[in-house]
Amino acid sequence: MRLAGKIALVSGAGTLKKPFTTTEQVGNGAACAIRFAREGATVACTDRVLAAAEETAGMIRAEGGQAYALALDVTDTSQIETVVATVADRHGGIDVLHNNVGIEIQGDLLAVKDDEWDQVMAVNLRGAMAMSRAVLPHMRRRGGGSITNVSSTASLKWSPMQFLSYSTAKAGLNHMTRVIARQYAAEQIRCNCIVPGMIRTPHADALYSSRAEAEKGHEFRDSRCPMGRQGTPWDIANAAVFLASDEAAYVTGVLLVVDGGMSL
Repeated sequence: MRLAGKIALVSGAGTLKKPFTTTEQVGNGAACAIRFAREGATVACTDRVLAAAEETAGMIRAEGGQAYALALDVTDTSQIETVVATVADRHGGIDVLHNNVGIEIQGDLLAVKDDEWDQVMAVNLRGAMAMSRAVLPHMRRRGGGSITNVSSTASLKWSPMQFLSYSTAKAGLNHMTRVIARQYAAEQIRCNCIVPGMIRTPHADALYSSRAEAEKGHEFRDSRCPMGRQGTPWDIANAAVFLASDEAAYVTGVLLVVDGGMSL
């Protein structure tokens, strides 16, 4: 097992579901938590919605893995510090931090509102910073660790979907990843970033109001992908397992694009 004995903390480990989301569908964060556990990690599944985190942890335990759930709002620094301390105290440290939380609010430069901009930055950028800041001392005591942030190809180029605040926050996340990677490389603390393209998730379903509308929307999204299809959360999870594992022990500061060629 590639993560045997490791302690992994996953933010955004729940799955945001619409009424037409099927029970077997999971989001990127849930898929990563499940894959970590399948590779032998003990996983602390956190989410702003505790029930969503508990659902993921329950799926892991049903497969015989080790997992538990904690409520966590990444915009609440005191709550982050409490959750991180709880996990580290319970296990003697943290080996893997996977920052999966992200939101988007539609709006181009002329439409974006100050409060919406601030909200997206607080969740998508400051949240990952605060999580990493809280976990870093525990990784230092561990003699190393792996931090993985989840960005988006929207951070790399213009997108017909007008989410200026989202794209900008994710671009900031990319650079923060590189800065953290260089700063703490000598301490064997690695920081990398997964950059997904179009992934068919229940979160993507939230763009639509009905199953029929979602199916039509996903057909269009599939058509925009060079491979003729969107990726799945398991594609993201496979990348996450590699970056968290000792196979990536000499990999840091990488923006690992998982998009089927869409950004080329």
